[in-house]
Amino acid sequence: MKTTFLKVEHATTTLSMWIACAMLAIASCLGMFQIITRFILEQPAEWTEVLIRFSLIWMVFMGIPTAFRQGAMVSVDVLYRWSPPKVKRVLDFVVCSSALVLIGVIIWWGWDYAKRGSVQSIIGLEGVSMFWAYLALPVGGLFCVLGIVGNLLDPQRLELETAQ
Repeated sequence: MKTTFLKVEHATTTLSMWIACAMLAIASCLGMFQIITRFILEQPAEWTEVLIRFSLIWMVFMGIPTAFRQGAMVSVDVLYRWSPPKVKRVLDFVVCSSALVLIGVIIWWGWDYAKRGSVQSIIGLEGVSMFWAYLALPVGGLFCVLGIVGNLLDPQRLELETAQ
């Protein structure tokens, strides 16, 4: 069961990181396009600003699961280093439960926000609903849940290993 969950978690975290990388590439390309159209062609494309903003939002929310999985998000490094092994495991559960509560709030209110924003259209992209922009919160949150639980089951302390 644990092995199966960790395989699924690894696949979903990898997928979310690929999506985050794609969103960064899209934002970069749109930024270059915007520079060319604005300063070289002198015909600015207003829609690129909006798409850059939304791709960066998606990039962040799809990249967070990897940070959670690697143990790099909610960490109390000094307390963890000074704690005996049994206290470290209790600390793992406290950090995991706190992170899950936070992500639960983000999923709940993110979905509510996305539903409410579905009647809005994106400025510069009329006809496209704000639902797609706000959907980054609950989707990223669902990926985060898997990363948080995965880190609890198979802890990785990559930030502690690289700290000096």
